[in-house]
This record gives sequence, C-alpha cells and structure tokens, in this order.
Amino acid sequence: MPKYISSLQNPLVKNILLLKDKSKTRRKQGVFVLEGLRELSLAIKGDYQVVSVLFYAELIQLQTIENMLPSQKVDLIEVSKEVYQKMAFRGTTEGVIAVIKTREFSLKNIHFKTKSPLILIAEAPEKPGNIGALLRTADAANVDAVIIANPLTDMFNPNIIRSSVGCLFTNQIAIGSTSEIIQFLKEKHINSYAAALHKDSINYLTEDYTKPTAVIVGTESTGLSDEWLNFTKKVIIPMEGEIDSLNVSVAASILIFEAKRQRNR
Repeated sequence: MPKYISSLQNPLVKNILLLKDKSKTRRKQGVFVLEGLRELSLAIKGDYQVVSVLFYAELIQLQTIENMLPSQKVDLIEVSKEVYQKMAFRGTTEGVIAVIKTREFSLKNIHFKTKSPLILIAEAPEKPGNIGALLRTADAANVDAVIIANPLTDMFNPNIIRSSVGCLFTNQIAIGSTSEIIQFLKEKHINSYAAALHKDSINYLTEDYTKPTAVIVGTESTGLSDEWLNFTKKVIIPMEGEIDSLNVSVAASILIFEAKRQRNR
C-alpha cells in the first residue's frame, strides 16, 4: 500500500512547494516537479528517472499510475484533497504530481541520426511560455535538436513543462553559450540561418534548408546578439501589415516548417 499524506506541514509537501518555486532548490537537489498524466508519460518515455509520484485517489486510480511506471523503484504516495490542491499548478488537473531527476543539457550529449540534421536554436529566451511554444514546434516538426544559448530561465521551470505540454521530454536539448554553440555548428558543418530584421537580411524563401541546417531566433525585445549576426546568414519573413516582427515561436515555426517542406519534396 502507498503512503498517505494529509498534512500541509509534511516535509515532503513543503519541499515540493519549494521545488515548484525555486530554481536554486531544483539545482541543489537535482530534481524537479511535474504535474499531469501525459507529462509523466512523456518523461518516462524520454528516460527520465522518476523519484516519487503523489496522487489524489478521487481523480486517478493507483493502478493507472502503476501500469505506466518503469520497473525501477518509485515511491507512491497518496495525498488528501487539501494537500493535492496546495501542490497542484493548474485548475484542470489529473490528480498526479511527480518528482523527477534533472538531466544535464550538454552539447556533448547531442547525437544526430541523420547526415542532414535540422536544429532550432534560441538565444536568451526568458518567457517560459515562449520556450514552451518553441519546444512544441520542435516536437511537431521532429527536429533533431533544440539548443538554448545563454538561457535566462531554468529549463525545469514548471511553467515551461506546462506550456510545452511535456515536449521538454520529447526533444533532444542542449544548453551553452553563444560562443560554444557557434563552435559546435562549425565542427559539425551545419549551415545557420537567423531570423533577423537587418539590412543584410534576405527573404527566407530564397534559401536551401535541405542541407544540415540550424534556424536561429532571438528575443522579440532585443533580437539576436552581434555575435550571432556576425556569424550567420540572416533571413527575413516579409511582413505586410503595420508591425515589423512576429512572436519568436511563430517566426521559428515558419522557418522550421519551410525547411521541412523543402526536405519532403
């Protein structure tokens, strides 16, 4: 039988609340928190190690959780309604909260299965919603890797997991400085194309993305750094309205799916 927790003062409950809110705590303990059955399923599929699962029995059956868990030992803990509502991130929920071990997002761990990989690179993304949307785009297009340059947000932030609907676990991800990533692209002989409003930018439809390709996007507020602009070819998505830029995840989607269109011809 699983353990049962009904007190909000329980040390595990207090720790989970800290893990939700504090990136420092996540880094120190090497674990993070996720919520939801689909998210848990994708984390398991992505070979993340599950430490414990807390569940509210009125929303989900123990058997359902046991059927999806890997063979390794996982602590199963039933919680009261009050405790679950205190820990839950969202209003519509499935009764499952899990503690998962973090993973190192190193460039050295990136491996390509094809000779012509397609990569999405985002420089200094800050908003969890944008990062989540970028990860969803990458998953939808089945890109070979997502690389984050100079991240301003912890990738295990619960808002990233939630906004990516679990796509944090379905993508091959790496993190590095702009200099490290540029060196990586050079070593792998990968062509790069940056979405940038620049005097040297050319129409994105004129380029060939069938060769090894990296699509690079910056923030909506500041764009890409000079280091990227001086290194990569710059492309522009023509705008026909009053504004001159798109949401970063929308721009990335347009470029990534143009690359996919060319590759599928």
